[in-house]
Amino acid sequence: MRSLISRAGILGVALALAACGGGSDSFSPTTETVAGDYTAQVFTLTSSVGTTDLLALGATVAVTLKPDGTTTGQLFVPGGAEGGGDLTADLAGTWTLTGTKVTFSQTSDTFIQNADFTAGPGNLIGEGTFSGATVRLVLEKAK
Repeated sequence: MRSLISRAGILGVALALAACGGGSDSFSPTTETVAGDYTAQVFTLTSSVGTTDLLALGATVAVTLKPDGTTTGQLFVPGGAEGGGDLTADLAGTWTLTGTKVTFSQTSDTFIQNADFTAGPGNLIGEGTFSGATVRLVLEKAK
């Protein structure tokens, strides 16, 4: 698990996530409809040894997408840092929307900034396989 969370010391590989859908075909996201506060509802790591529910282990992801294209938030994964310590990452940066694809550019070096997420009605969904494991992150928008 530790080798897949932080790109700088832990991932060490470029993460090219294949965005996955899940929303209504009639949903056409705009900056205004996507902007908002999001928290992780699903955050899993699946490898040949099984699936680890990172949320059940105490991981959290909370990010705010502001209409001006900036972000704030935090990623926390207990035991997810290089050397086995806790990983805490500031998710301050920017976000862009192209069609249904949301991309992040952040100062912290985590997989999130290298992942493409699909905007659905009330959520952002990203999933990708790398180094023999799959990360799935579903962010739900606060109502």
